[in-house]
Amino acid sequence: MSVFDDLVGQERAAAVLARAASAAAEAVAGGRGAGMTHAWLFTGPPGSGRSTAARAFAAALMCPDRGCGHCDLCHQVAIGSHPDLESVRPQGLSYSVKQTRELILRAAGAPTLGRWRVVLFEDADRTTEAAANALLKAIEEPPPRTVWLLCSPAPDDMVTTIRSRCRLVTLVTPSAAAVANVLATRDSVPPALADFAARAAQGDIERARRLALDEEARRRREAVLSIPVSLSGVGECISAAERLVKTAEEEAAAATAELNESETAELRKAYGEGSSGKGLNKGLVRGGAGALKELEDRQKSRATRIKRDTLDVALLELVAFYRDVLAVQFGAGVVLANEDRRADIDDLARTTTAERSLRRIDAIMQCRERLAANVNPQIAVEAMTLDLRP
Repeated sequence: MSVFDDLVGQERAAAVLARAASAAAEAVAGGRGAGMTHAWLFTGPPGSGRSTAARAFAAALMCPDRGCGHCDLCHQVAIGSHPDLESVRPQGLSYSVKQTRELILRAAGAPTLGRWRVVLFEDADRTTEAAANALLKAIEEPPPRTVWLLCSPAPDDMVTTIRSRCRLVTLVTPSAAAVANVLATRDSVPPALADFAARAAQGDIERARRLALDEEARRRREAVLSIPVSLSGVGECISAAERLVKTAEEEAAAATAELNESETAELRKAYGEGSSGKGLNKGLVRGGAGALKELEDRQKSRATRIKRDTLDVALLELVAFYRDVLAVQFGAGVVLANEDRRADIDDLARTTTAERSLRRIDAIMQCRERLAANVNPQIAVEAMTLDLRP
């Protein structure tokens, strides 16, 4: 058993990381450690398992047996409690230079257990320009036992200077069969449901797991895929856009409400709210007004990100639907991602042209670009649904 066994369909990347872990163990023992470097960049499409691969490599670096998968150190890395692992995932739309500098200071310390100090930075492409510059300096001049593991969808999402100083690990989209096998063996999902979820998720392992285990996720997918056949007029287009945006807002609110409340309560308590003593409560709460405002800004940014990510998942579902339509129109002998919507796909394939299908896919991708550029979601999605009309 190895920590790399969890990397579904990533045999080549797993072999590279296993060899590097062996080199790292050699370096710890006083050898050259050829093949080990201090900065790594994990890239791959959504759902390919970038952070999973990075975490597995972190466990292999910490483990005396190079990632056995069953010792206490491997378990601590898996759950994020290892004292020498700094795990970061930007919760908002971006990661600021202030946060990056604080992270660099934490990463500069010597390893507690004597092997490596590892920084696992998910969504590293969300760093601001100033933050990227600060990160570059840390990667250029790292402490001798600090290893940076950066995760990004594509190499080009990171600035060239950072990319050139990292060893690249490229992950691929796992096959539907591999994903279905994982769902059936590890999550005890019935084979038919596992096959459906794997096809619908198009290789995105986490998305497939949600579809297989969460009935609400399947319901939301059905609502999205019913849109193409419902756009008979302008009114229907506006209503469909409103439903998409409202669903994203509700999901963001549900995902953040409890966390926001607990964070705010903890901050108020830290600044003395509820404390006894003359003048103590009022003075400390007033002193924490700036910190409270900063927290509220972070919470709004986090909610916006969740809303945007939820919308993006829906848009990618629509892209997959029209891509299936295009495959039928060209007579391609491929397995459709949305085989369960075969009747709707065949109907659109008969009544529209391949050129029209391509234009619809372009309209969805343009909507994604507009949302990334902070265009009002309602306006961006309405423009898209109008372009999707028959």
